[in-house]
Parts: sequence; C-alpha cells; structure tokens
Amino acid sequence: MRAQALDGSAASLLDTVRRLGFLQIDPISTVAPPQYLVPFSRLGSYDRAELDRLLWDEQRLFEWNAFVYPIEHLPFVRAIMRRRRTGKYAWERRGTEFLKANPRFRRYILRELEREGPLLSRELLDHSTRTWEPDSRWWGSRNVSVMLELLHGRGEVAVVGRRDGQRVWGLAEGWYPEVPKVPLAEARRQLDDARRRAQGVWLERGELRAHPDAEDGPVPDRVTVLSPFDRLVYDRDRAEALWGFRYRLEMYVPKAKREYGYYVLPLLHGDSVVGRVEPVFDRKTRELRVLGAWGDTSRLDEALADLARWLGADTILGWTSRRGRSTKGRSRTRQPAR
Repeated sequence: MRAQALDGSAASLLDTVRRLGFLQIDPISTVAPPQYLVPFSRLGSYDRAELDRLLWDEQRLFEWNAFVYPIEHLPFVRAIMRRRRTGKYAWERRGTEFLKANPRFRRYILRELEREGPLLSRELLDHSTRTWEPDSRWWGSRNVSVMLELLHGRGEVAVVGRRDGQRVWGLAEGWYPEVPKVPLAEARRQLDDARRRAQGVWLERGELRAHPDAEDGPVPDRVTVLSPFDRLVYDRDRAEALWGFRYRLEMYVPKAKREYGYYVLPLLHGDSVVGRVEPVFDRKTRELRVLGAWGDTSRLDEALADLARWLGADTILGWTSRRGRSTKGRSRTRQPAR
C-alpha cells in the first residue's frame, strides 16, 4: 500500500505517476478511464485537466504505447524504441516488412507532419501498398493508423496531444527532449527496478518478495475504489496470495457466465482489498448507478460519496447506505470478497 501510494501520502498527480512509474491508458469509461481513476484512488478528488497540462503543456509526462510515463523514464523508453527497429519478435518483423514495402508512404507521413504540423490520423491519406489481406486482424482496415503506430513504436513520431480523445500525431524530433543514450540492458534493468519498487511486494516462483526500498508500517483507515487496471490488483495471482481476493475483469466474458459484472471495481479498506462494486456513471443525467456490491460493503457509502463528488454526479442510485444516507434502490450484496 505504501509503495503504491495508497497510504494517503500522494502529494500531487505528478508525484503519483512518478511513484507508480506509469499510468495505463484505456478508452473504457464506464466510470472513468484508468489513467484518471488510478490517481483518484490515491489523491481523492483532483482536477483531471491536470493530466493534460502535465502531458501537453509542461511535458513533465509523455505518452507512449498506451502508457503515460514520467519524463525521467524517457531515456529508458527510447532504448526500447530503438530495439523495436531490429525486428526481434514476429510482430515486429511484420512491421519491418510493411515499412520496407511502403517507403514512399512512410516519407509522405513524415513530410506531412513536418509541413502541416500535428495531425489526426484521419487527416492523412492512405498511399500504402498492402502486404496483408485487408481483413487481417493485425492489419486492421486503415493503413494510416498502422503506419503511425509503427513509427510511434520506433520513436519517429510521437503523440503530441489529444483532440476529443483522439491522438494528435507529430514528429518525435522536436517533441521529445534530448536525453542520454542508454544501453538496452540498462534501460530494462531500470524499468524493472522501478516497476518492482512501485509494487513493493511481488510474486516470484510462488514466493512473495519485497523490494529493498519497501517500507513497512501502519496504513491510514481510508476507503476507496480501485480501477481494474490498478497495479495493486493487476497481477491477479499476487492479489489472491496477499488477500485471498480472486479477481478478473469480466467485460469480455459472456453475460450469462459472469460471476459479478461487466466492469467491477475492487474496494480497498485500509491495507486490505475487502469487496467489490459495479458502478456506472451516466454523464448525461449526472447519475452514479450501483449495479451490484459484494463482500464487506460496510463503508462503501463513503467510497461512493467520494467517487460521486469527483465525477460530478448529482445522485447515487441503486445503493442503500447502511448509515441511513438517502439513496435510491437496493444493494445486491450477495457473497464475500473471495
């Protein structure tokens, strides 16, 4: 909890990202996208616009490969970008084949970004030569996006902004600051150490191991919800080993086979994961609906009140507070957290 900044010690959004090492980006916003919900679990009600400011105005964070990193990690990520050009894995070799088959298309993309400045992918034309069947799952249906992803992964173009949630692309040169060149092995060592330091404790060959910098001690008696992408529970085996909490994200499970729900959030109380809840935020009606709650929900009303305040919800529906606060509907507390 302390390593993950879930002990109430997170001072700011920037401090939180630095301590965690990264935020995972995902468009699913049943409640809020994980890049926003993960910091909420640590900071409480913060201004989500701050993430954009740190990314696009101050550039103290950067986006790469669907993750947000602190700028201090750029030398290590740059090493990974360079390695991707060697084609070690099959999917990288497919990308290399595509680039070799489309040199004019690549030059067109880079020339347009240099000439016109930052652009959305739909503002670029498709001049590619197909090397896969159009319906290939890896290929997709829009080769401009494939080219941009390849050039992004290899460090030639960068995400330099967002427009209505869509990535804005620009040349990496001039966007990324100059950083020292770090060997790949050292970059991986640094990133692995940062990941384990942020975990505090991890599972290795069936045994729990602690990082040398991990600090033991009491954790404040606070309650909050966690994103399904939160690193505290992302390693499902570790979560089960630490708390006896078996968790999986069931949005890709057929509805009839779900044990809990589509997008269920773990419930954190102090130093334990004690339950789970399925909230849905309706942005049009400003309603936070609770479709179900399981496990120890004795303080769920506090967590929901904090979440509603941060989201700007006017009403909480579907949850009957055990403390007598006025909400509508009834809870579906059916079984323990395990």
